[in-house]
Amino acid sequence: MTVDERTAAALPATLAKGDPGRNPGMPLDLSMFDGHAVNRQATERRASTLGGRRSVKKAHQAAWLVNAIRLVDLTTLSGDDTAGKVRRLCAKARRPLAAHIVEGLGIADLGLTVGAVCVYPTMVPHAVEALDGSGIPVASVATGFPAGLMPLDLRLREIEWAVARGAHEIDIVITREHVLRQDWRALHDEVRQMREACGEAHMKAILATGDLQTLRNVYSASMVAMQAGADFIKTSTGKEGVNATLPVSLVMIRALRDYGLVTGHRIGFKPAGGMKQAKEALAWQVMMREELGRPWLEPDLFRFGASSMLGDIERQLEHHVTGRYAASHRHAAS
Repeated sequence: MTVDERTAAALPATLAKGDPGRNPGMPLDLSMFDGHAVNRQATERRASTLGGRRSVKKAHQAAWLVNAIRLVDLTTLSGDDTAGKVRRLCAKARRPLAAHIVEGLGIADLGLTVGAVCVYPTMVPHAVEALDGSGIPVASVATGFPAGLMPLDLRLREIEWAVARGAHEIDIVITREHVLRQDWRALHDEVRQMREACGEAHMKAILATGDLQTLRNVYSASMVAMQAGADFIKTSTGKEGVNATLPVSLVMIRALRDYGLVTGHRIGFKPAGGMKQAKEALAWQVMMREELGRPWLEPDLFRFGASSMLGDIERQLEHHVTGRYAASHRHAAS
């Protein structure tokens, strides 16, 4: 029996298959994480095997890279964002690969798009208009992104504002001080209120793991966010000094798995920031399949916050089709 099969066999039926639905959350339960130890050396050793032990080549690699496109949250979070820039990003989201690559791969009938488009709240109306009829969800950061150091009532109003203008998903940021002080009650109450403000929109809780100091804090913060009702847990804003890494991601998805084994609810995962190469998309997908199983290779449970990676994925797929590498600037994200 493979690692994937053993993992799937251990999961409750409601966790292993079917629609993940919404995470209703639960009251704060310290027993699910208090005193939970994380062995950093073992975590790093396990993470180091993911890029090399499972090697996929040729047609198999192309298939994994095509799947990675379905998982990308195509993102622009810059001070110079404009309506025009967002419209260009949405055009790329609708057609992430050049026509000759799609034809060469024989996937014209797949209707390939990215997983979502992620923007600042004021850009939500432009994205909603540009993506009308595509089925691609619009995600909005909120709650004083990226630092989150705003009064809670203003952060909640920002969520409500974005949802009212059509955001289907909200990426919230937590108050890191609650984690560093281990004030889990304050963190749970804050995230719970954010979840309620999201209404029908799915909520991704950004933990900003580069600010949390220890892997034990990462595990605990992941568990509290899920207990408070997060539908996804996300590594980073992309603005920290250290963003998504495989060891941190491994700790988060182990927390995600532990939560699912207790509650039966499936929670999504999103690494974000610092990922630029197609080979990284392969390593993260291998980790998700080995640790959680095939369902976590679908966009309802796994996303990449890695827009620049899309350009390299397209470049690698063009090489697969033509045998030649194009210059990187030919495959810009938008």
